[in-house]
Amino acid sequence: MTNEQILAACRSNWEYRGVSDAAAREMLDELSAHLEDAEAAGRTAQDVVGPDVRAFAAAWARERAPFAQRALRTAAMACFILGVLPVLSHLVRWTLQLPVTADYLAFWVAMGSITVAWELRRGRMRTHQHWLLFFAVGLPVTLLTKWLSGDGVLFTLPLWGAMLLLLPGLPYAFADFRSHRKAKNASTQPF
Repeated sequence: MTNEQILAACRSNWEYRGVSDAAAREMLDELSAHLEDAEAAGRTAQDVVGPDVRAFAAAWARERAPFAQRALRTAAMACFILGVLPVLSHLVRWTLQLPVTADYLAFWVAMGSITVAWELRRGRMRTHQHWLLFFAVGLPVTLLTKWLSGDGVLFTLPLWGAMLLLLPGLPYAFADFRSHRKAKNASTQPF
């Protein structure tokens, strides 16, 4: 494999695993420097990355973001998403009390648990994967639960309760926003 092919394979593996753009760029720069140093010293690229490029990229991604760190981030972001949706429902309905029915709860539990499991195992979900998940899992679960349980209200969620769910994910959401903005600014600036 050429150095460009190795860098492309690592980049796609890191995108698949949900490594942030800034971290991936930093890792690619470091790997590129190591590959150039190895080439200058008369060694092959396999001396740097080993025989399996994908295993090398996966190991580096796991080292960069260990499971415990990814699990904490995913749980915090799940709380954030579970807080944003009721807050938006409060705002749309213009109420301080949101009635939560079984189908509403089943939909978000199904969508949330599959999304969290996917992100812990595979990395970030793409938009089309979220839509596929919605139609393949969320909609059938909602319809089945509504058919089985009816329209009864399980509990009412106050606005302050929904806003409380936002708190664990705010630092991560803010950090993601800043890293996306930095990556966008870095890509638009000429060298």
